[in-house]
This record gives sequence, C-alpha cells and structure tokens, in this order.
Amino acid sequence: MRWSRRVDIHNAKLEDVLGATNKVAVMGGGSFGTAMATLLARNKADLDVVILCRSEVDAAAINNDHRNTKYLPAYELPSSVRATTDAAAALGGADFIIHAVPVQSSKSFLASVKQHIHPSTPILCLAKGLEVGTCEMMSEVIPAGLGRDQPLAVLSGPTFAVELMQGLPTAIVAASTDEALAWRVQRLFGSSCLRVNTSTDVVGVEMSGALKNVLAIAAGIVEGLNLGNNAMAALVAQGCAEIRWLAGKMGAKPETLSGLSGTGDIMLTCFVNLSRNRTVGVRLGRGESLEQILGSMTQVAEGVATAGAVMTLARRYKVSLPVLTAVARILEDNLDPATAVEEIMNLPQIPEV
Repeated sequence: MRWSRRVDIHNAKLEDVLGATNKVAVMGGGSFGTAMATLLARNKADLDVVILCRSEVDAAAINNDHRNTKYLPAYELPSSVRATTDAAAALGGADFIIHAVPVQSSKSFLASVKQHIHPSTPILCLAKGLEVGTCEMMSEVIPAGLGRDQPLAVLSGPTFAVELMQGLPTAIVAASTDEALAWRVQRLFGSSCLRVNTSTDVVGVEMSGALKNVLAIAAGIVEGLNLGNNAMAALVAQGCAEIRWLAGKMGAKPETLSGLSGTGDIMLTCFVNLSRNRTVGVRLGRGESLEQILGSMTQVAEGVATAGAVMTLARRYKVSLPVLTAVARILEDNLDPATAVEEIMNLPQIPEV
C-alpha cells in the first residue's frame, strides 16, 4: 500500500466526518433513500438533508407534513429533512450525495443532473442491480451516466426501510476502492442503531446485492407453489452457490459473499415477506402474470430486470446457474414455474462442492 494512501486512511479514521458535514443530498424519494436521509438527520440535528424528488406533490408532503406519504406514510420525518424537485438547489453545496434512483433509470437521470454535481463530491449508492443490456454494475453505471470518474461508495446489506425508520438494529457494508472514503461513510452513518462495516471489494458487494434479488424471486416462487421448507432450504443453498460461482469469476472475494452484503442480505430477502422481489415470486408461483404483478406495485423490484442480465453473464463467464437462469426464463420466456422446478429437479445428480 502506498504511503499516501495509508495517510489518507489514517486521517479518515480521525476525521469528525459527521461534524464537518453540513449538507447531504438524496437523489430519489423512495423508501430506502428516505430512511437513510432520516438516519442522517437523527445523527445530527442541524444537518441539512435534502431529498430530490420527481413529483411536486411528494416534495410538498415531505416539506409540509414531514412524511413520505407515498412510501412511508406512518413515519414522521425529522424537521431537518426537506425536499425539492430543483436539482440545482438539492445538489449544490452538498458534502455527500446519496444515489437512491432505480438502476434502470440511473444512467439517464445522472446525465440530466451531472452539471449540478461537483466532480469531487462523493456519491454513495444505495441502488442494487445490473443494468439491462450492458450488464453493468452501479459502480460502472454512475461514471458512465456522469461522463467522468467520481468518488464513489456503494452501500449494501440486509436492510428494510421500515425497520430503519423504527430505529431497529441494522448492519450494512460501505464498499469503495478508496478505503479512506469507505471509512468516511462509516463515520457519517454509524450510530447506536446502524453498524457500518467497510470493504474494498466493490464487485463482491455489488454482485451479491444484485443477484440476491433474483434468488429472492426464486424463493418466492417456492413459497407460492407451496413446495415446503425442504425445497426452500435447498433452493436458497443452491442459489448461494450460484452467486458465489458467478461473482467469483468476476473477481469477488469469497469472504464478501459470506458477509452482510451476501449471506446476510440473501437471508433477509429470501425469507421475509417485506421483500418486494420475494413478493413477485410468491405471486408468480400462485399463478399471476408478471404484467399483473408489476402493474400493481408502487416500488421497483430490481430482480426482475437483473434476471435477464444474469443470463448474459452466465454465458459470458461460462458458468452454469440453473436456479438464477430459470428465474429469467420464467420472467422473459413465460416458462411455467412448476415446469422450471421439475426441470431443475431432473438435472443430473452431482457431487456436493
């Protein structure tokens, strides 16, 4: 490690990041972005936290009623959290910018606001998934959308927005190739109800966060088909192995995949009813069409789009992913879920790896 990098990391550990931060902008007014905005406002009462919304109605509700009435209506927001639809007003002067825009909209959104983002302002990404067509991770999508490199950290782990709003104990990972930035993010968000681990394995954190959404759809299908606990355990174990195989081929570290952003997030998303992706799978297993399901949802289930990218990556890296690619075939080719299960069960018997 270069000496200058050691100095940067040492200084980051000593820096009063929260005390030195005056303004944080949040791009995207969904549940997770709102929850993280709330955590920051609770960490520092006089911190200016600005949510950049698409809708004037949503912004007005946050400013006047101190509630995100669309996604988190039961929870009052701190008075220091405000909202606007004006990108220049939201992003100008921010010490950190949180990216909470859905993956498939991110590149075009960033291109539309890049003139308001200072090149040295760190972007902290909450979005999990792979861009359709390019199969790019968010650490690739963000600089492509901005047309330049930007200080960047990705945050991932087992987190439901509702429990963050309730102040329940939660742990996440902040990953960045710049270790000093990861430490600064830890200092910014860390509190008595949120632990933030740091990592430099951006690929591992991102790929496990993206692929677990596809696996959660599969877990939901097992639930919807009433296949039982044995089948659920076997499917999730196989899915974990497939995530490890693909992410490993892409350069991820095994220890990352067994940590919060891997196993931790998989357990939460596959086994808990609050998961949007799991819900999609449950409804598919019960016979609803994908069009019906997506048409009734108010928030994005990123696993639906990511599943198609998994098919491409499986071919690119020459790795067999029977569970994850079956989800893509169900979503894209209208393969019957029960037929998909039968096909997987009739695959050749293999040694345990």
